Amino acid sequence: MLESFILRSSGTSTIMEYLYAALLLHKLKQDITEESLKNVVKATGTTPDEIRIKALVAAIGEVNIDEALKNASLPTQQVQVSAGSAPSASPGPVEKEEKKEEKKEEEALEGLSALFG
Repeated sequence: MLESFILRSSGTSTIMEYLYAALLLHKLKQDITEESLKNVVKATGTTPDEIRIKALVAAIGEVNIDEALKNASLPTQQVQVSAGSAPSASPGPVEKEEKKEEKKEEEALEGLSALFG
């Protein structure tokens, strides 16, 4: 139902404003009602769209937001894991930068030990 709400929404203000408002209310453990959504949207300086708010409240009523957020973040984590596990054929610039940083740290420590000898 939430997907159909997103697909049907069009106009000058984006649907994301309303979704962010709902997520904010959820994060603060507040009930996601028409009135609470109106208040959050008004607080941003935007005029609330009654039709969008009613549709969002109806759509979100059937969604377990915690579960939806958990499932939404899985593809991102998989991409990060697979990118991090790819073997590197040659040492990249990151390794060279690390060696330079180590050398600078050693030089700084030598300089401090000369001062306090």
